[in-house]
Amino acid sequence: MNTRNKPAQTAAAAPEVADAKAWSVLLASTLAFLVCFVVWMMFGVLGVGLRDELKLNSTEFGLLTATPVLTGAVMRLPLGTWTDRFGGRIVMTILLVVCAVPVYIISYADQFWQFLVIGLFLGCVGASFAVGTPYVARFFPPKQRGFAMGFFGAGTVGAAVNLFVTPVLTKLYGWRFVPRVYAVALLVTAVIFWLGSARDPGAGKANGSWLDAFKVLGDSRVWRLCQYYSITFGGFTALSLWIPQYLKAEYGMSLVMASAFAAGFSLPGSVLRAVGGILADKLGAHAVTWWGLWVAWICLFILSYPATDFVIHTIDGTATLHISMPVAGFVALTFVLGAVFAFGMASTFKYVADDFPTNMGVVTGIVGLAGGLGGFLLPILFGALLDLLKIRSSCFMLLYGVVSVSLILIYISEIKRASILGIARQ
Repeated sequence: MNTRNKPAQTAAAAPEVADAKAWSVLLASTLAFLVCFVVWMMFGVLGVGLRDELKLNSTEFGLLTATPVLTGAVMRLPLGTWTDRFGGRIVMTILLVVCAVPVYIISYADQFWQFLVIGLFLGCVGASFAVGTPYVARFFPPKQRGFAMGFFGAGTVGAAVNLFVTPVLTKLYGWRFVPRVYAVALLVTAVIFWLGSARDPGAGKANGSWLDAFKVLGDSRVWRLCQYYSITFGGFTALSLWIPQYLKAEYGMSLVMASAFAAGFSLPGSVLRAVGGILADKLGAHAVTWWGLWVAWICLFILSYPATDFVIHTIDGTATLHISMPVAGFVALTFVLGAVFAFGMASTFKYVADDFPTNMGVVTGIVGLAGGLGGFLLPILFGALLDLLKIRSSCFMLLYGVVSVSLILIYISEIKRASILGIARQ
């Protein structure tokens, strides 16, 4: 059933103007998501040192960094549903407190399998997105929801915070100190969040049974949104984990320097998400998603090209032409890539708010699950391709292919379909 032409209805009456309580909820939720994202991404930095300590190959390194992302992806679906049932305030607070335990325990791990098992449990913090998105949206009027969800989504700046803080703490106190500090940070954040948040106006007002909630899976629009988010958020998450070791290996940087340069991708991919929400409110989710993916397609095409030497036969003999990506060019391109991924993440959930206002929690969970699975699978595939092809830029080659598929899907499902319908009406 097409809901685009129907008036928006929500589980709770939408406010006409965002009040002080709404802004307090937004700030508290964004802080909670930011801290969760720092913890979720910490293996992207810790893993660089652990790779040498545990003697891991590229595929094993990808698995190490991606394991927490898997649980964060899988748990988004039930947590999104529980948010509709019990309210975002209760679910987020419990999540912060419970996840502090495995985060602290990781400081005692010393074998590869232990990191993988404990990483599965601490990865639940990544599911905080599926809690905060519908929770925050219910406090804002429809015309401001794109901004509100984009602002909350800017909590992914935690990926950049991780790149600055984690290597410094590791260098000063050793890597085992890092998860202990982050465990305490989760507990402190839980207190701040509870004090700054408010009762969820949509708590307990979801209609039907839990099984009814998942009937939305029969809507093809949900699957399209899953595809979009799997490349925007999944690609952002995967590259945030992968780029530090890429820079270290490709350009011979230290861990601290590689992490700082990697922030050139993670920072705009986080901060500009709120801007993407505003653009989606003004221009529409489709326009932002479509043009953002085209820019990403161009950036990934350039980044995919490996360092190459051409031998040219001239009338005077042979000449050699060397092509490679300088550090400045890499940072500039990844900055743009991070920005358009941020716009795409925000526009995807503008689609959700517009098309599925009565069950945002479960749809957010489903789409978030797809994005998280993308963030889990991509680092593993990056490592497998690197082991197979021995080309470091193969990670960008893979993303280039995925973005191409997304563009084709948008064209067939939205642009071409809209043109056909327009002709039929005439």
